[in-house]
Amino acid sequence: MLAIPRFNRPARLGGLIVITCIGLAAAACGSSSTSSSGAAKHTGTASVAYASSLQFLNEKVASPAFTKAQGYKFSGHGASSGELESDIASGELTPNVFEAVGGDNITPLQPKFTKWYVQYAGTSMVLAYNPNSKYASQFKAFADGSKPLSGLFTLLQTPGLKLGRTDPNIDPQGRDFIYMLELAQSYYHLPSNTVSKILGTSDFGSASSSQIYAEASLDSTLQSGQLDAASAFITQAIELHLDYIPLPPAINLGSAADAAQYQKASVTITASGATSTKHGSPQVIDITLIGKPTPAGVAFVKYTLSKAGLAQYKQGGFTLLTPTVTGDSSAIPAAIRSELGS
Repeated sequence: MLAIPRFNRPARLGGLIVITCIGLAAAACGSSSTSSSGAAKHTGTASVAYASSLQFLNEKVASPAFTKAQGYKFSGHGASSGELESDIASGELTPNVFEAVGGDNITPLQPKFTKWYVQYAGTSMVLAYNPNSKYASQFKAFADGSKPLSGLFTLLQTPGLKLGRTDPNIDPQGRDFIYMLELAQSYYHLPSNTVSKILGTSDFGSASSSQIYAEASLDSTLQSGQLDAASAFITQAIELHLDYIPLPPAINLGSAADAAQYQKASVTITASGATSTKHGSPQVIDITLIGKPTPAGVAFVKYTLSKAGLAQYKQGGFTLLTPTVTGDSSAIPAAIRSELGS
């Protein structure tokens, strides 16, 4: 997995302090000049905090293409959406762009840090597995349809099977995996204790489980052979070439048509000292600017929502959605609104 630096942290944390504009150079920070060839040469950095499930796309695909097209540099930090929300709110992270899975990790930042966000892509749940696992032949049979998928949820209860997932209190994927299991229990008419047996606890919102890993390390832990199977978005499986079992729309949280059914799944979590109950919903990717808009940040959001940027998401296995604004659209910079058709 990539080692992604944490950017713009206070000096007291001992992180790397990057000073981008000093003295007279401050006047040029985020500005552009014209080279001898006549092409615009931009300065400044798009500092992007993104959900870890977007790491491959941002670091390997989008950032080099963005820099080549726009001239701005890119600095990224990936973590769970809930962790990023908390770090932004506390001032521990000061990005100028935030990409989250689901808008519920952006709305708590309103209106202090942002007043809007744009939904533009969707994803869905799968179960990834290690091809060298002793259960690999059974996983493959579920993946290719030679065995009924209902049997997968019996297999996942096997003592000794090593399953990985993320913390539902801070990570949308951690909640999505639980929603998926709850939906599967109902959809396949499985015993009422199926979910608790798979999770190893009746407290679905608990972070105290040997199954829980940081989202940024879950895929590499699976690939190393330490896990037999793990939760994943289909986009991660495609981009990282993971073996995976596709799931039907009725349980994969990827179908807008099944939104009402997804809503029936729930988990009670504790975040920032407060307890709340979350419900399942189609999984979407949202983007916004954080703080005062910077030229580099505006350019990155504009590029992401452009034809070229959305094509990268499509190639990575995401479902493209009509970009939809939630919040105060008048606060969106004109350059970004131009990509929204307004």
